[in-house]
Amino acid sequence: MNKRREIRKDRVKTSAPRLLDRDVSWMYFNHRILQEAQKETVPLLERLVFLGIYSNNLDEFFRVRVATLNRIIEYTDKGIRKEHENALRAFRRINKLNGRYSQEFEETFAGITNELKKENIRLLNETELSEAQRDYLLHLYNASLSNSAIPLFVSSFKQLNDQPDDEIYLAVSLETPGAKRSADMQPDFALIELPVREYGRFIRVPDSEGKVSLMFLDDVIRFCLPFIFRGTDYTSYQAYAFKFTKDAEMELDTDLRNGVMQKISKGIKSRKKGEPIRLVYDASMPVALLKRITKMLHIDRWDTRVAGGRYHNMKDLMNFPDVGRPGLKYAPLPPVTQPVFTSAESILDHIRQHDLFLHYPYHGFSSFLRVLREAAVSKDVKSIKMTLYRLARNSKVVKTLIGAARNGKKVTVVIELLARFDEASNISWSKQMQDAGIQVIFGVEGLKIHSKLLYLGSKEGDIACISTGNFHEGNAARYTDVTLMTARKSLVKEVDAVFGFIEKPYLPVRFKELLVSPNDMRNRLAALIRQEIRNAREGKPAYIRAKVNHITDPVLIAQLYEAAGAGVEMDFLVRGNCSLVTEQEGINGRIRINGIIDRYLEHLRIFIFANGGEELYFIGSADWMTRNLDTRIEVLSPVYDPVVKEQLKRVVDYGLRDTEQGRTVDGTGRNLPWSVPGKGPFRSQTALYEFYREEAEKDNPECRPLTD
Repeated sequence: MNKRREIRKDRVKTSAPRLLDRDVSWMYFNHRILQEAQKETVPLLERLVFLGIYSNNLDEFFRVRVATLNRIIEYTDKGIRKEHENALRAFRRINKLNGRYSQEFEETFAGITNELKKENIRLLNETELSEAQRDYLLHLYNASLSNSAIPLFVSSFKQLNDQPDDEIYLAVSLETPGAKRSADMQPDFALIELPVREYGRFIRVPDSEGKVSLMFLDDVIRFCLPFIFRGTDYTSYQAYAFKFTKDAEMELDTDLRNGVMQKISKGIKSRKKGEPIRLVYDASMPVALLKRITKMLHIDRWDTRVAGGRYHNMKDLMNFPDVGRPGLKYAPLPPVTQPVFTSAESILDHIRQHDLFLHYPYHGFSSFLRVLREAAVSKDVKSIKMTLYRLARNSKVVKTLIGAARNGKKVTVVIELLARFDEASNISWSKQMQDAGIQVIFGVEGLKIHSKLLYLGSKEGDIACISTGNFHEGNAARYTDVTLMTARKSLVKEVDAVFGFIEKPYLPVRFKELLVSPNDMRNRLAALIRQEIRNAREGKPAYIRAKVNHITDPVLIAQLYEAAGAGVEMDFLVRGNCSLVTEQEGINGRIRINGIIDRYLEHLRIFIFANGGEELYFIGSADWMTRNLDTRIEVLSPVYDPVVKEQLKRVVDYGLRDTEQGRTVDGTGRNLPWSVPGKGPFRSQTALYEFYREEAEKDNPECRPLTD
């Protein structure tokens, strides 16, 4: 008996390290955003924004990730039995968490609306209006709204699949008092798609008693129902909101006669026809109406149904009106402009003398645009090559590249048409660039191009820019990213070689400086981790410190677990998906992970390896996910400049000290507040902004933060 017990103990000790399912870890991440909306230290209107971000994230997650799980679950091939079981387990866990978080969301929103009342900001429903407010809405309806709120009777169509899933709908139960109805007759129902694109989700009505008065568009339509159904016999109306989410995976045409752009264009159209996989509805909706809508959406047992509150599509909270109350928003932090970018001297010459570093949004994106503009007009610059993943609506980057092409530069742009939900925009910009004489490359089918690179070929010395984020003005104002600008020949030459690799991916290319996937990044990262393991065993400094969006690759995680067992100390800043489980045997507290949610979305990737005391620094576009290492063209670049390395080290140090916005990521989903023994409260984003501002003023006392 004792011997058997000992055997069981040994089996426990040698059991395989645990991994957290990627999609379950994402639910934990999104919950951290919901928790930010609950913090009383966050300005009141910003808390609504976090609720909107939470909701928007969840919609995209169901469109893509849960849709993929559904496909696996419904595919009954015995050859994928393990994948089927894993998908089913994750699906059930996600639905359980989603139900719990949805209730938490409703409670959080109710609490915030109560706080708004204390600030004399009221969200009124259709039953709480003054006479002046009712008159205002009647005028609005007669003047314009009547042409936009058109009811569709459910009896006139059998399915809702062809309706867009990014809208909000009211299902209206209609009754005529005194009308005879047999027991088997269905009540009359109508659907109204809210005209949010025309009017916005929130309507400001005349203030009352000195209080700001707002209404959801949903409730404006509810108030107008008697007018919408004028000319019918109906005299009683009850409206219930619902929304649904479709599978957003595109069905790409595999016909080789069609070009890549044509395939993507057709794929975007097919996305609109994706099957509904989630229904969110007002819990008070009558059972008969709910059954009717469920049937019309073809929602089955593997789809998700969530009973919620009165309002849905809460992503619109991201655009909640500021109602002239700046004190309820974050104080503005105008971007800092480094003096070198405001001087009259050539910025390209400055880069040729020493590396430059930009950290958005603390530094303005206009500084990067200055580099690109100078290249567009400089007589010394002969060629420009650039990768583009997502583009702003009125992209100054593209306009500058078009100007460069018209100035006689040879401009090559590699654009990723499969940037999810930005495909249509990227296609439109591609056509404009082609019309301007720019060589546009769409990359290789099966390899998404995610690297962020700029190459400037010049008679005075070539230059490269390597970034962690998209060259996108809008993103640069909301996402934290860094750009390295360098003229180091070894790096610049290899950046140019990446463009050759993209054009001819089947030719062998060997990179000595850059880590490039799917070429050799995985092997190079593994070698760096193994070196830390050897150094730990030899008593040398051995640690890994990194700031990254996601860590989910099982092979890489197994190596990190091995490193922890060997004595390598690891401190990570991980924003999103993280499959590492730090609370398990063998880790011994050597893996610590902080997840920061704050006013800016943490997006940059920085990797620091102790290397026995001679630290190695890398930045780039790649997360530690299987897709980034195996099926995307990604680039990580070494950083050599001591000043830039010091800046990167500060970013990581500040993040690891962040006790105000950080949460412990350990694989449990508890999201406990991050703590640093012996240290007081610290907020990394505020501290970084203050550092950059003071640094710029020290270098140039007349320098002040400038708006982009």
